[in-house]
Amino acid sequence: MRLSIIRKMKLLTHNMLTSHVKGVSNGYPLKIEAQEVKTVEVDFNPDFVSRMIPKLEWRALYEAAKTLELVGSLPPEPIAEFESNEEFLKEVHRVLLEIELVEGNLVCPESGRKFPVSNGIPNMLLNEDGS
Repeated sequence: MRLSIIRKMKLLTHNMLTSHVKGVSNGYPLKIEAQEVKTVEVDFNPDFVSRMIPKLEWRALYEAAKTLELVGSLPPEPIAEFESNEEFLKEVHRVLLEIELVEGNLVCPESGRKFPVSNGIPNMLLNEDGS
């Protein structure tokens, strides 16, 4: 099951991607244009989620979930003492690991360059000229 977490376009993956288009100074966070989104159940691992929260750009995660209209009960900011709040950790788990962008685009916020997502896999390759 771990392979599907890595290979598919989850919001965890989205939180770490940036545009490297030539001349772009701020290619993060990528905007999401979704054509197909699905939810795939993944075993809950509270330790993994707890370790990931401090590494996330929370605002980007929240906005991505909001764009997909799947924000649920995810708060706009992480809560204090989240490590001991199982309900919060389960909601973060749902948003990070169970929401999958199957078809659509990731869009550079500065250049507007679209990176296609097909069958859950983002194509972040650039043209030879860096665009």
